[in-house]
Amino acid sequence: MKNSSNILVIGGTGKTGRKVAQELQKRGQKVRIGGRNSNPAFDWSKPDTWAEALEGMDKVYIVFYPDLAVPGALQAITKLTEMAKEAGVQKAVLLSGKGEQEAERCEQVVAQSGMDYTLVRASWFSQNFSESFLMEPILAGYVALPMPDAKIPFVDTGDIAEVVVEALINDAHNGQTYELTGPRAITFRAAVREIEAATGKSIVYRAVSLEDYKASMEAAGLPDDYVWLIDYLFREVLSVPANQDVTRDVERVLGRPATDFTAYAQKTAASGIWGETVPQSV
Repeated sequence: MKNSSNILVIGGTGKTGRKVAQELQKRGQKVRIGGRNSNPAFDWSKPDTWAEALEGMDKVYIVFYPDLAVPGALQAITKLTEMAKEAGVQKAVLLSGKGEQEAERCEQVVAQSGMDYTLVRASWFSQNFSESFLMEPILAGYVALPMPDAKIPFVDTGDIAEVVVEALINDAHNGQTYELTGPRAITFRAAVREIEAATGKSIVYRAVSLEDYKASMEAAGLPDDYVWLIDYLFREVLSVPANQDVTRDVERVLGRPATDFTAYAQKTAASGIWGETVPQSV
């Protein structure tokens, strides 16, 4: 039985943070949720909230919102890391993006902080289809996305959370960098077909140019920083062939294969989040 630690989970109500916090609590760790509505609060846009959230913590899971690639992230991670060390935090686990050069600058700040650390680089989340910007198109039955030929090794946030928990409580992962992917890479069209099969509903996939996709986001009134980020992720990350590579780091850490997209789609469909499933004809 590993000793109990005081662990701050930044973004503790988010896609990975929620699952990290739940699993840490199951394992007898003392968890503090770092969020804008938490007590004490943690707000990335309000650095004066950080010190109280870090006080008394042994370890911290760092998730930067909205992404480490955005302008200002490096400065925020630098400041937080300095404050964490001053507060006596001994270890940091940073969620990063696979193949994001801007994110790697933030990684170096954590790695060179003098604290123990683990870097977790994740591929695109499977849950983008059920908890993020692709949820609405799936519900509408019409998904228009650029880069139809890119193959993406979608990773399940449950796998990410389990790896993060292991990194936080097991010193064997200190100093390691893990690149997390699913067990295979698939196109957006294939992903949509998997969701079709799981829900029994008809979902149209249409390939569009990146310029048209960006214009549609702007026309929808989405914030400029959000449009910039999505454009960056398509243009600079998905376009790099190496970012389509599959790794076995999930299996290395957890001792089991990564969750396949088919399993994700079936589990999510069964949850009802995409609406009532349509029985398959026999």
